Amino acid sequence: MKPVSIGIDLGTSGLKALALTPEGHAVAEAGAAYPLLTPRPGWTEQNPADWLEAARKALAELTGKLEAGGYTPVALGLSGQMHGGVFLDGGGEVVRPAPLWNDQRTAEACAELEAAVPRAELIRRTGNPAVTGFQLPKLLWLRRAEPGAFARTRRVLLPKDYLGFALTGRAATEPSDASGTGALDLARQDWDAELLAALGLDVGLFPTVIPSHGVVGGLKAEWARATGLPEGLPVVAGAGDNAGAAIGLGLSSARPGVGSVSLGTSGVIFLPLEHPTPDPHGRVHLFCHADGGYHLLGVTLAAAGSLQWYRDRLAPGVPFDALMQEAAAVPPGSEGLLFLPYLAGERSPHLDPDLRGAWLGLSLAHARGHLTRALLEGVAFSLRDVLEVMKPLAAADRLLAIGGGARSELWLSVLAAVLEAPLARTPVEEGPARGAALLGLVGAGVYGSVGEMLEATAPASDPLPGHPEPAYAAAYERFKAGFRAVAGVARAGSIADSR
Repeated sequence: MKPVSIGIDLGTSGLKALALTPEGHAVAEAGAAYPLLTPRPGWTEQNPADWLEAARKALAELTGKLEAGGYTPVALGLSGQMHGGVFLDGGGEVVRPAPLWNDQRTAEACAELEAAVPRAELIRRTGNPAVTGFQLPKLLWLRRAEPGAFARTRRVLLPKDYLGFALTGRAATEPSDASGTGALDLARQDWDAELLAALGLDVGLFPTVIPSHGVVGGLKAEWARATGLPEGLPVVAGAGDNAGAAIGLGLSSARPGVGSVSLGTSGVIFLPLEHPTPDPHGRVHLFCHADGGYHLLGVTLAAAGSLQWYRDRLAPGVPFDALMQEAAAVPPGSEGLLFLPYLAGERSPHLDPDLRGAWLGLSLAHARGHLTRALLEGVAFSLRDVLEVMKPLAAADRLLAIGGGARSELWLSVLAAVLEAPLARTPVEEGPARGAALLGLVGAGVYGSVGEMLEATAPASDPLPGHPEPAYAAAYERFKAGFRAVAGVARAGSIADSR
């Protein structure tokens, strides 16, 4: 028998299934896509039934590959997009489509939440202020906007936990994902019944919290028949996507100081913590880590997404390599040109969905290479904003650079110089599915603890050269001044556009 653990990443655009050996080597993967629904401006939803169909398809394909290779699954771990709300009735049926992490309909619900529980108290208890994308405001929105659907709701689950419920018949969650609902007491890593009572909500709406490596239940017979996996296969709670990706990188709250910076569609800085230490102003998120500790998380919403938008809209058909070559010919600081990357609003440290982007300082001397380089630098400056908030709270001795944007030597050199933090690159690209599979190995008893598993499977990393760049220090000060000067105008414009 060649044992493997399967990890699932239930993402926003599709589901990925991955099989790992106990040593952490990937042997097979499969995936399936599903649509994103936008029924109104600012709303993003998905049908949970689409997730289940994607899981059936991907797992059946993966099982065929494993059988051909002589591998035997010993566990199935879960990961996926955080913050979404899956509302279930008493029979376990979905009440309505699930609002997602990037849904912005809950501004009034956030105000209602902070009227019932003052912001400072909310941050102290849950690690975060009221955030429009979190699950708890979605529940308050449902009660106000769709009272009939709320009256039918008997349970609210996070996306990956709904998949676990479908696979096993048991409703459970784990701390890393649950801490992104806005309803978890971080110190106890369990639901905050007092907070929920202040909002008139029953704690029984939420599922049992078990450890991230805990077993939710065994795979149901119907799923075994549909996928070819063994009936009773342990389904492990897993982790939210960011914590899952961090587990895959070997990042541990027992080893603070080593974090990650991701240049994906969004930009993310992840720093592990031993103890729950929130930013008093809630400018970055504090969540539970999947190893039993905690982590800080800061998000720039449009990182590589800014570059993709720029290429698609302003330089269609131009290869990314050509754009990067033009940008490399421009000196650091882009000769005075600045880019504010708030194309989709901003999460950290501003928590403002109405912010909008801009180029500042354009002149007749600037060419396309300047625009491109200013964009790369602007994303790096926005991540520097995040890191500046985190530094008093957690060590950042080394950051592993991951994500599609990290394949660019130019962008990494800009990021290293702007962040003024040592960067390293790792070959691991499997992301949250890898972390879910690794947690599955612990749940199946292949490893005795998460710490033991992390020691055995942490990938190698190569330090990247970095050096101070005086031009960036001056440009970053101009970036902050530019933000202060135009943020009100950009925000007012977005409000006017929505009327």
